Order: sequence, then C-alpha cells, then structure tokens
Amino acid sequence: MHTNHTDAQAQLRAAGLRVTAPRIAVLNAVAATPHADADRVAATVREALGSVSTQAVYDVLRACVHAGILRRIEPAGSAARYETRTGDNHHHLVCRGCGTVADIDCVVGSAPCLEPADDHGFAIDEAEVVFWGLCPTCRPQERHQS
Repeated sequence: MHTNHTDAQAQLRAAGLRVTAPRIAVLNAVAATPHADADRVAATVREALGSVSTQAVYDVLRACVHAGILRRIEPAGSAARYETRTGDNHHHLVCRGCGTVADIDCVVGSAPCLEPADDHGFAIDEAEVVFWGLCPTCRPQERHQS
C-alpha cells in the first residue's frame, strides 16, 4: 500500500511528530519500496526533494521507527531495512541469493505467535521469525531428465 502525501501528514501528526518535507518524503519512499535500506530510501528522497543529507534520512527513519510509524528489520548479513507494515507481528522471507525480502503473515495464532518454553521472566510482546531460502529467480531450475 502506497502512503500518499495526506496519509504521511496524518501519520506524523498522530505520532506527535512535526510534518516536514523530509519526513513525508521518507514515509513515501518506504511505502513505495518496502524493505528498502537507508541508502535506497535516501536516494529516493533526494529524487523527490533534491539535496537531503544521509544523516537527515537516518534521523527521520529513527524517529519514525521510535514513533511506531515504520518498522526496522535486520536480516542477518544485511543492512537494516524499513517498512510501513507495523504492529501486526508479521514475519519475512529472505532470499539467500539476491537478498529480496517478502512479507509473510504470522505463522500461527496471534502475536506473539511463538511462545518459548521458558520466558525467563520476560514480558514478551513480539516474536520475530525469518525464513531463509532462494526466491524463484535465484533458485536453479530443476532439470528434467527424459
């Protein structure tokens, strides 16, 4: 789902954040390209606004994650990635070949969908599951012998 200009403004206001052009551009960039890393978000923001520092983009990403507008995920061996899908405890599929990330709904039940045998006294509010494999593009085509 692509966040439009009005939605980004409303999200920022609802989170108590000032509405600024860089914040709107960052939210629109993440909505347009889910699972983008900060460098890709920054490049998209610069296309929209011109000169915006990488640090400014990182600051906006950090503020939006803290406010719950964006979710930050960190697949092993990959740069942090950002998405607008928040609050539903969904999981991810990650391609070992090209790094493509896809959303997958919670495996079973409601959040957290997995319960550890021993919670060590923690009040658990989220379970993060990452499925690893090869996407259809990277998976070698099975050879059929005749």
